[in-house]
Amino acid sequence: MTAARLFQPVRMAAFLCLCLGSPSLAATCSDTAQGYDAWKADFAAEAAAEGVGAAGLNALAATSYSKTTIGADRNQKSFKYPLDQFLAVRGANDIASIGKARRAKNKEFYDSLEAAFGVPAGILIAIHGMETGFGNFMGDTNIVSAIATLTFDCRRSDFFRPHLIGALRLIDQGTIDAASIGAKHGELGHTQFLPGNAFEYGLDGNGDGKIDLNNAVDALASTANFLRAKGWQAGVGYSEGQPNFAVLNEWNAATVYQQAIALIAAKIDG
Repeated sequence: MTAARLFQPVRMAAFLCLCLGSPSLAATCSDTAQGYDAWKADFAAEAAAEGVGAAGLNALAATSYSKTTIGADRNQKSFKYPLDQFLAVRGANDIASIGKARRAKNKEFYDSLEAAFGVPAGILIAIHGMETGFGNFMGDTNIVSAIATLTFDCRRSDFFRPHLIGALRLIDQGTIDAASIGAKHGELGHTQFLPGNAFEYGLDGNGDGKIDLNNAVDALASTANFLRAKGWQAGVGYSEGQPNFAVLNEWNAATVYQQAIALIAAKIDG
């Protein structure tokens, strides 16, 4: 399969409305489940005003407050670990070893990604391994309920709001549905895209006419597309202190995560 065929977007819809000029959050947030149903109704009016259609609005109405999501959000301990402990807990050596073998087995595919987007195989494979163990576990939580719960929760409403709008638009365009399952924070697919990012940067990597981030080819092409859009420079280093290291912050804001990805990637690419 040629690189030209591999990376054709089905829909690269404008995302500015999610990030720029959005109305102030009128629906009232809460630190508990109380008021969630009333909030959904208020948020539905805002979403409709931003162009979300019937399918997305129906999916929002069907959501429930996710206590498991709140529990996970309150207990993100691994990002507080020192680097050595983080690497051990996340199985960095296994990711590097398996990743190196995956790269060798699918060299043409990973080379085509780097040719198209400038992102080396090691980075994409390290993210894939770190996020889902190469697709072995992509989540057990309803995506829309998770992201709606985080938008309702007062801690980071502004951060998650565009991702809820993105999730509802993904439903409108048929990329996910109201029953789709992902991670505790609403991330989806092989590399765990937040929904707003999936909506903006998702690509049809295998040329089958649809975007499916539960398909590894689509997910890896989309991840490369995201990193390039965030400033990844082809042929430039990604180790800590080099220009591309800063781009990893766009994927995950935890420094220890960024350090781990760079170290694992270097072993895979080496």
